[in-house]
Amino acid sequence: MTKIVVLPEYCKSCGLCIEACPKQVLAQGEKTNAKGYFPVTPVKPEACVGCGLCATMCPDIAIEIYR
Repeated sequence: MTKIVVLPEYCKSCGLCIEACPKQVLAQGEKTNAKGYFPVTPVKPEACVGCGLCATMCPDIAIEIYR
């Protein structure tokens, strides 16, 4: 089973991970973090295949994938 973790305090809501995900697991969040950004959140974590494209695309290293 694959687990995706988004570290909300590191996320700047650039959306690169959302575009990179082939399974549309991530979406823009509705709550702001301490910096005023809307960090992404896993909306379909069960669909994650653990490819790691989201984590690779993240310039802020805000996503961790556990396999």
